[in-house]
Amino acid sequence: MGKKILEPIRVGNLTLKNRIMFPPLTTGYEERDGSIGARSLGFYERLAKGGVSYVVIGDVAPVRTASPTPMLYDDSQIPAFQKLADALHAYDCKLALQLFHPEYDVQGVGRLIMEAGRLRAEAAKAQAAGNGEESGQLTGQAEKATKDAYAMLRYQMQHFVDEASLEQLGQIRESIARCAARAQQAGVDAIEVHGDRLLGSMCSRLLNHRTDEYGGTLENRTRYAIEVVLAIKEAAPSMMVEYKLPIITVNPDGSLRGKGGLEADEAVAFAKLLEHAGVDMIQVAQANHTGNMGDTIPPMGDVPYNWTLHAAKRVRQAVSVPVATVGRVVTVEAGEQILQNGEADMIGYGRSLLTDPDIAAKTARDECIRECLNCNKGCVDAIQNRRYISCVLNAENGDETTICIKDADTVKKVAIVGAGIAGLEAARVAAKRGHKVTLFEKEAQIGGQIHLAAAPPRKSEILRAVTYYEKILPTLHVDLRCNTIPDAAELNTYDAVIIAVGAHNMELPMPVENSHVVSAWDVLKGAEVSGTCAVLGGGLVGTETAEYLAAKGHSVIIVEMMDKIAAGESATVMPLITKDFKEHGVTEHVNTKVREIRDNVIYATHTTDDTEITICADTIVNALGSKKNVFEESGIHVPCTWIGDCSGERTADIAAAVRSGYHTANDLQIC
Repeated sequence: MGKKILEPIRVGNLTLKNRIMFPPLTTGYEERDGSIGARSLGFYERLAKGGVSYVVIGDVAPVRTASPTPMLYDDSQIPAFQKLADALHAYDCKLALQLFHPEYDVQGVGRLIMEAGRLRAEAAKAQAAGNGEESGQLTGQAEKATKDAYAMLRYQMQHFVDEASLEQLGQIRESIARCAARAQQAGVDAIEVHGDRLLGSMCSRLLNHRTDEYGGTLENRTRYAIEVVLAIKEAAPSMMVEYKLPIITVNPDGSLRGKGGLEADEAVAFAKLLEHAGVDMIQVAQANHTGNMGDTIPPMGDVPYNWTLHAAKRVRQAVSVPVATVGRVVTVEAGEQILQNGEADMIGYGRSLLTDPDIAAKTARDECIRECLNCNKGCVDAIQNRRYISCVLNAENGDETTICIKDADTVKKVAIVGAGIAGLEAARVAAKRGHKVTLFEKEAQIGGQIHLAAAPPRKSEILRAVTYYEKILPTLHVDLRCNTIPDAAELNTYDAVIIAVGAHNMELPMPVENSHVVSAWDVLKGAEVSGTCAVLGGGLVGTETAEYLAAKGHSVIIVEMMDKIAAGESATVMPLITKDFKEHGVTEHVNTKVREIRDNVIYATHTTDDTEITICADTIVNALGSKKNVFEESGIHVPCTWIGDCSGERTADIAAAVRSGYHTANDLQIC
């Protein structure tokens, strides 16, 4: 039986060649003025080349805004979108623009920002002319204008829905319609109405407090969204229209997740109204407006797989148009099952397509797919912090026009020592280039520190990174030799050697006497500990080790010299850690420097006021960091390169390890 996920589907006036879509994600790849440049074009074209049938460009603004987002507010921008549409059409991939309007007076905020820029320019001129006093005054005025702009923005993000005039709402509706007309002129295939943002706020009983025809009842709250849909259909009659329907879900404790959008019962009723208004497809997704992207795109272990499917199923039962589902549909198998069960008609693979843009093509060829970890470290964190989006497992994200695996000029023998993530990625890339690869690993299993990283609560999904290599390396004929440490004589029989032997838990730098000290790495490997545990070091490893111990019932104290714990942790994961610490009563000592440890007592100093602190513990856990492993290379006479943790670069960082392995193997020059 063929795979339903590869079957074509009719949506409005479009035929999509399969059921795999790239839902709207804010990439950050567009140019500063919001135009589609080389980076955006390369990224989306790569998705089309990989077989995706339908790509939605997220957060396209119909007005000029200070927000870093794609924009289509002027006819001069049409050719760039035309170029993008043509590029995707070459692969029979349809293109949609997700149109939205910021929840604030764009012109008002923009005027303040432009005024601040003008004042800074005048201040620079005054400084250059030697007038320091005038420059200082102008700089102060610029700073005030900037503060006023952001104060206005923050205020209006909370109150614009209630306070926007009918005239403003009319102007916004018309700007969206004009944008749709430009998209049609550019050859774009579809419009996705962003049902979150302003429209979601208008629909929401939690955020909409209006008393006019746009407030109160469900009919009134959804009236504006329907008007926007109708305006788009009138302005761009040849385009397919999709609606992103945000759902406010319920947390296990009964609290609501999300604010902008509709609760399930109202969402089903609204879906019927959308169909009646002529919407051709409905994408059911989690609502936002909480300030944390993790509420919309949750990290691993936070919510179940396919977690919004229950709402998508209800919507599909209520309407006759196709329904798309998104939300932790990680695998092709999961998507296939959803389609076979008739629970949805399209599958949105967002983060998954960042990890592997060839999902569709590989599914058709029955090849191994690299699966998303849902770690949120490269993607959702980037969206939240206004950076370029990426995946920790994919070294090519955002650089698709310049980075790809290059065929080797001549086939050589390559030895890789160490099968942690860096070594595994180097093996994959070198083998795909055509080299004969032998991978040595001293342990009985591959993966290195990933097995430690998978031990804390909610982290087991990270093992998908190892599973991928277990599947892909045999197909690339990599000779894997576990329980083996090669010597120099053996390595000299190869044309090149890559060293990826990782790192180890560093020794404590302070005096230790008559105390029970264990390393965090040993704890995560399953070493037995007892009683109250004091974890020294509040970085990522220390924080996760503290969580691990607390979950096992230990009383846990975490000690960190900096002013906060887990400084590098994902912004979407940190609230989960904070909640976990609170539930388990984990005690935090920040700004605390340990002087010595004696008789299981930690003697420390509070760095802000020099206060003396003593902490008693039955077990002291060393999580102060790692140190690169060494490998004797003096006898190796062939080209030798160090990668990953043992290279001296960032340790315990999966993205750095993957990129180190990828680029070293891809750029390997072998004479």
